[in-house]
Amino acid sequence: MTLAAPTSAEALAVLPPGDLAARGVHVTKVYGQGNARVVALDMITLGIPKGAYTAVMGPSGSGKSTLMHCLAGLDSVTSGEVYIGDVALGRLSDKRLTRLRRDRVGFVFQMFNLVPTLTAAENITLPLDIAGVKPDRAWLDTVIDTIGLRDRLRHRPAELSGGQQQRVACARALATRPDIIFADEPTGNLDSRSSAEVLSFLRRSVREMGQTVVMVTHDPVAAGYADLVIFLNDGRIAGQLAEPTAQRVLDWLGQSAPADAAASDPPEPAPGRSAAGDSKGKTAGQ
Repeated sequence: MTLAAPTSAEALAVLPPGDLAARGVHVTKVYGQGNARVVALDMITLGIPKGAYTAVMGPSGSGKSTLMHCLAGLDSVTSGEVYIGDVALGRLSDKRLTRLRRDRVGFVFQMFNLVPTLTAAENITLPLDIAGVKPDRAWLDTVIDTIGLRDRLRHRPAELSGGQQQRVACARALATRPDIIFADEPTGNLDSRSSAEVLSFLRRSVREMGQTVVMVTHDPVAAGYADLVIFLNDGRIAGQLAEPTAQRVLDWLGQSAPADAAASDPPEPAPGRSAAGDSKGKTAGQ
């Protein structure tokens, strides 16, 4: 698998379309006008590899969440073009864009967004129920077994831990077999043990189920679970790191990012792992 994320339109143009789950070409996003004008994304070009786990990092205000929202079709771009597969989002009507997000894109957010009156099982199948689509039972069983919560399917969210609720949210995102899942700070409200559960599940969904995951995070430990880290700063791509470890991410932030990108202390690593260790079983430098 090629994990390079090209940073020029010319490089993207020569890649086989099947290599990328999503891409943005010269993507610019501007908020406000005059003195209040803010350039959140500044001519970004990148590709998201298919079947890989990509993390997007950067200091507060770097544009990472804005980039995710634009790539996912949740927000429009000021200029440039965003593609899911070979579909240009800017050329779709509102109805077709809504259908594409429903059928081909999964979402996991920091707040679990589960319906409190529904059971875990009902929350997982909710997108399919709304669409009037019968679940693929074999696929659904695979998803449920992967999250490891089969014995909790009849429980409502209030009866589940934070980590269990977020795993249900991840399973809901996977239930429709989307082309790509976007996760915005999915462990932001979790302790280190629950974070490890969710991050391991996302990694397994890529390794074992062929899923494509894009995760926005500020956490070097979380980024260490990914195949590729893309760093943003001031609305531009500042660099990328393949096969990251938490320590390599910390080193990159310390050497290449502005001071505020690494100003806060990194979260505690998950139980049984050191910050310098790789979540894939390698140590930094191997």
